[in-house]
Amino acid sequence: MADMHNLPEIKNSFSVAFANFANVMPSFQMTQALCLEKLCKTHTHANALIYRYMNKYVKWGIMAVVAVGLTVLGVRNFMPHENAELNEAPKGGKGMRNKVLPVRYYVVKPQALRDAIEVSGSLLPDEEVNLSFEKAGKITEIHFTEGAHVKQGQLLAKINDAPQQAQLRKLEAQLKLMQDRLYRQRALLEKEAVSKEAFQQAEANLQGLRAEMDMVRAEIAQTELRAPFDGVVGLRKVSKGTYATTSTTVATLTKNSPLKLEFNVPERYAGLLKPGAGVTFTVEGDLTPRHAKVYATNSQVDVETRTYTVRAHYPNAGGALVPGRYVSITLNAREYPNTLAVPATAVISEMGIDKVFLCKNGTAQPAEIAKGLRTDAEVQVLRGLAVGDTVITSGTMQLRTGQKVKLTN
Repeated sequence: MADMHNLPEIKNSFSVAFANFANVMPSFQMTQALCLEKLCKTHTHANALIYRYMNKYVKWGIMAVVAVGLTVLGVRNFMPHENAELNEAPKGGKGMRNKVLPVRYYVVKPQALRDAIEVSGSLLPDEEVNLSFEKAGKITEIHFTEGAHVKQGQLLAKINDAPQQAQLRKLEAQLKLMQDRLYRQRALLEKEAVSKEAFQQAEANLQGLRAEMDMVRAEIAQTELRAPFDGVVGLRKVSKGTYATTSTTVATLTKNSPLKLEFNVPERYAGLLKPGAGVTFTVEGDLTPRHAKVYATNSQVDVETRTYTVRAHYPNAGGALVPGRYVSITLNAREYPNTLAVPATAVISEMGIDKVFLCKNGTAQPAEIAKGLRTDAEVQVLRGLAVGDTVITSGTMQLRTGQKVKLTN
């Protein structure tokens, strides 16, 4: 406000400025009109100064009013208000207990309870081998048809054995000479015409020749590819004239009867599936149940998957199924023919205590139980319930002791 009291001084400065302005321009002989024009400009500048000072304080005043308004509004919003919904809610849960809750129920009775689990697995051949030659050579003969059943020992293919056959013929010719020589040496020995050492040398030469012949025959056998067991030979991977090494696969031979059924079960069932246990399975696209028997289990649990590998035999008479198919397996790990059980939805676990709610005289009353076997849908009750008890199976999380209920199934 001190600047507003200085307005007379500002006006006086205008007159002084005009006088100075006229004095500095005597050479131009300014006309009165020009002087008036300069005076108007100077006066306009003075008004602008006055307006600027006024606007400054007006702006500060407006900002102060806005700040005070925002402060008052914020304080009001943070003040507690009366909650109408909370006031209308029932006090002490009395309204909930007085409300009749419709629930489903189950009447306890003796029943058979079966611990059945479903897992997936695969069909494997009982035996399987990649057929290959024991030595390298050019394939000269192929004696099998793809997909055909073959017998153990059946000749399937052959590589070139001409050098071995020639060597065998040479040794066979020498064999006759050796046999004749040994015959003569024996006759002379009987007449004491030769020494016993000479006869023994002839006999050793004959045995050495026969051993050499056996070696050649073994080499010839290595040029032949024969079926190691009865089975089905797969697709041929070579042709006649192919140079095959010992790592070249000619075809795959599989034994499809019986088939192996391999699957994994959770580790808690590791001790239950013993050899001889039965399993039921179905193949994808065919819901016909088939039965197999466990014949072997792994020696330990897989530490990564926490599962236990089991194998079962399926007869597969007629070869209806082929290896590699995906199967669904149902296992009856444990069975209780006469026990008490309730639906799994009825059991509540709180602080390590298992309980259910019973319907007594139209109200819900808790009962502590001891659980046994648990399946996907039911829980075995070892203690805490009796035959004929009415167990509430729905709305259990809303129930309180003494809650009024209406049985509806």
